[in-house]
Amino acid sequence: MKKIFLSFCTLCMINKSLSQTLEKMTWFNEPEKWEIKNNSLSMFVTPQSDYWRISHYGFTVDDAPFLYTTYGGEFEAKVKITGNYKARFDQMGLMLRIDKENYIKAGIEFVDGKYNLSTVVTHKTSDWSVIALDKIPSEVWIKAVRRLDAVEVFYSFDDKNYIMMRNAHLQDNSPVMVGLMAACPDGNGFNAAFEHFRVKHLPDERRLKWLQDHK
Repeated sequence: MKKIFLSFCTLCMINKSLSQTLEKMTWFNEPEKWEIKNNSLSMFVTPQSDYWRISHYGFTVDDAPFLYTTYGGEFEAKVKITGNYKARFDQMGLMLRIDKENYIKAGIEFVDGKYNLSTVVTHKTSDWSVIALDKIPSEVWIKAVRRLDAVEVFYSFDDKNYIMMRNAHLQDNSPVMVGLMAACPDGNGFNAAFEHFRVKHLPDERRLKWLQDHK
C-alpha cells in the first residue's frame, strides 16, 4: 500500500511538472512571429515596443510581448535567456506584473554596445537600474523570488551560483502575472529565446509560522 501511495505521489509530481507548459500560458501583446518547441519559446520581438511609465522620459508604453501565467502567494520563477541583441535598449527576461502601474521586469538589456543586467521597477512611475557586464556571457539565467511584499531578483551564468541584482517592493496578497518578456524600443526587432522556464510554489511563511505557534 505504501509503495502504491508513493507511486501515486510521484505520478502527481510528474503530472504537475508537465502541466506547467508554455502552451498553457497567455499572451499579452502577442508578437507576429513566435514558436514553442520542447517547452522553449522563441520569438521575433516586436519592433518599437517596451514597458515604461512616465519618469525621466515623460511617456508611458505598455506594448511589448509578454507570455505569462498567473500565480498567487509566494513563488520562485527562473528562466534561461538568449538574444541576438542589435539596437539600443533591446531587452529580454522575466516580468512580474500586477497591473499596468505595478510590475518588475529583469534580464539583459543592450545599451550603447554593452550588455547590462537590467531591472525596471514600476509603481505608478518606473525606475531603472543596471549592472554592466565586461564580456558577453554564453548563457544567462534570471531568477525572481517573491516573498511577502518583496521580490528578490538574481542572475547566474551557470544556473548554480546566483547573485542578487535587486530587491524591490511588490504588493502583497495580490495575484501576479509572471512570465517571459522581451522589448525592442529603439530598433527593428531581434530574435529572443527562452528555455527551462519554471515557477515553483513557495509555502507562505506567515502561515507556516502560525501553524508552528498553534500546534
